[in-house]
Amino acid sequence: MPMPGFEEYEPAGDCACRGCAQRRRALARARAIPLRDGGHPAARGARRALVLATAAGVVLGGGGTTAVAAVTTPTPTPAPTPTPTPGPAALDDPSSPQGGRTPLHGPKGGPVGKPGAPARPGAVRRIDRATIINRAKLWLDAEVPYSMSEYWTDGYRQDCSGYVSMVWNLGTNEWTGSLDKFATKITKDELLPGDMLLFHNPADPNNGSHVVIFGGWVDSTRTHYVAYEQTRPNTRKLATPYGYWSNATKYVPYRFNGVPGGILPDVPDVPEVPGVPDAPGAQPPPAGAKPGDATVFPGADKFGPGKTNDHVAQLGRMLIERGAYRFYPKGVADRTWSDHDKLATAAFQRAQGWTGADADGIPGTHTWKLLVEKQGKNIPPTVAAAPGPGGVRAYPGALVFRPGQSNEAIRALGRQLVKKGFGKYYTTSPDLRWSEADRRNVEAFQRAQGWTGASANGYPGPETWRRLFA
Repeated sequence: MPMPGFEEYEPAGDCACRGCAQRRRALARARAIPLRDGGHPAARGARRALVLATAAGVVLGGGGTTAVAAVTTPTPTPAPTPTPTPGPAALDDPSSPQGGRTPLHGPKGGPVGKPGAPARPGAVRRIDRATIINRAKLWLDAEVPYSMSEYWTDGYRQDCSGYVSMVWNLGTNEWTGSLDKFATKITKDELLPGDMLLFHNPADPNNGSHVVIFGGWVDSTRTHYVAYEQTRPNTRKLATPYGYWSNATKYVPYRFNGVPGGILPDVPDVPEVPGVPDAPGAQPPPAGAKPGDATVFPGADKFGPGKTNDHVAQLGRMLIERGAYRFYPKGVADRTWSDHDKLATAAFQRAQGWTGADADGIPGTHTWKLLVEKQGKNIPPTVAAAPGPGGVRAYPGALVFRPGQSNEAIRALGRQLVKKGFGKYYTTSPDLRWSEADRRNVEAFQRAQGWTGASANGYPGPETWRRLFA
């Protein structure tokens, strides 16, 4: 009988099916880094041996008489792979091969680590947290594609460690094995926007190693945070379980040595005005305190339409920690006052049981005190929101749609998917508990919008929700 033909295939980088996901993992183990990107020639032999072994198994198993040469290269038995925490990375693992230390724009960009160069650990550039986050957004807005061999126009390598090198404004492209030399290890409780969460696997750097920029906590439970990261297919920002979707316990928090200051010391409390939720009047900031990290109330005149300052950004960050994530579509507050800030502040005030002028969406002394001291009640999730203008239900927030969650919003989502013709993965009627069927139906709806990659991961965001209920 004729020898059957076999062909190596490359799975789609943004395909979420199990076949492509397993094929991507198998290829990563078999080939490591490609030859064109500096990989070892033996990797090609390993791939060829794998294909020959597959061909031999099919021919011999089919009962044919054609002789097939035995593959003499022993194939080690892979260790069992732990099941990752469900989430986007379980479908398209961002942990991937990465480049080593290089100058800007690659190996031809100049020598690495010249004496006195900004990238030397002892001579880092000073940078504040707002600048770090703004730099992180540059690649996010540009949708920079992932690559371990290509360099973006700013000179930084387009992989996870190149991204952090760019965000911290280092003078070279570092890798997960060297980034910790530019930072100081901290605790989970000390994390602030601009810090990093790093997992470096020294035994096999291409297996699991990854790094992300911490963008702030999603809510006061501190179980999820906003991660800025460079991953396939391109830069993304996503609410992520601490420390990551997989290998969670191996991610270590670090603070860049170029960030001035650190955790501010405790400052005396602002005297509370009894019985008045938001008494007017401003208290001066303590000596040495930065405006963006004020512990005392900076005054009502710092908030409202047309106001742009660090206090507005701090208010937003504190509100997000207390459950206001759904009011900020991008997951991050900025320095310019907007309706997002007013709605979030009003929701926090109503959560305390305040009404009328006491819940007008403008922070006062008592609102600020509760937020700074992490007291009072959190903003409750809107899991059964009534339809808003035009019949569109209010988006209840990203954390409502996660494994283990059970609420009315999930059932409403499922029913709307069925109504729109995207319910083929349900074997029964949609119910309250989040399931893989919900995720796959959402993914199908997102792909029907023309979205790919992280934009079609099966987890509904504000735009998915708006289009579903439109």
